Amino acid sequence: MQTQADRLNNIIVTEKLGKSVMTSEGTLPILSSIDLIIKSGESVAVVGESGSGKSTLIGLLAGLDTPTSGTITINGQALTQMDEDGRAAVRNTLIGFVFQSFQLIPGLTALENVMLPLELSGDKQARNAATALLHRVGLDQRLKHTPKQLSGGEQQRVALARAFVTRPAILFADEPTGNLDSKTGAHIIDLLFELNQENNTTLILVTHDQALAARCGRTIRLAAGLIV
Repeated sequence: MQTQADRLNNIIVTEKLGKSVMTSEGTLPILSSIDLIIKSGESVAVVGESGSGKSTLIGLLAGLDTPTSGTITINGQALTQMDEDGRAAVRNTLIGFVFQSFQLIPGLTALENVMLPLELSGDKQARNAATALLHRVGLDQRLKHTPKQLSGGEQQRVALARAFVTRPAILFADEPTGNLDSKTGAHIIDLLFELNQENNTTLILVTHDQALAARCGRTIRLAAGLIV
């Protein structure tokens, strides 16, 4: 039985979590009966073959999608009982994202991309905070550059700064080095773990890279929608 202290330390809890979609051939299960506990401050790698359900799982955990069955609790809040506005509020206050495709806004500079989440929350110190974090990731000479003026590695560093600028309790990273060469990818991963440790963020990392997974405190392996 979990104690009260355990419940407070468990930042993500799922019970019998499932996701299926309807196809022309009937119901297709993507995830089945996922029971998962992730503690605050943990670093967790989610691994598995393509199509095993990795990205679907983190999409559900982040409230970007809704499950077909089961429950998700984030920081003590019942995510599966919320409407989209409620899930969006959880994402805005608790969650950061780093994606393989960077997902920067093309018409904004590096500084403006990093400032954006703070500006949306009404933070009057958005510019100072964004500038400091871009300096931290080594881009203080690139503040006024737009994404098309930046290399892939520089774009991913902007994405890292944007993800961490709100000091999220949970950071999801979905194949964050998938579009980078090995040397640049290694630098991005070093930065990711450094920022994660500095901020005591819970890190959930989807990857095909076993060496990268080994740097996390724990590995969850999916196969055909099941934890194995």
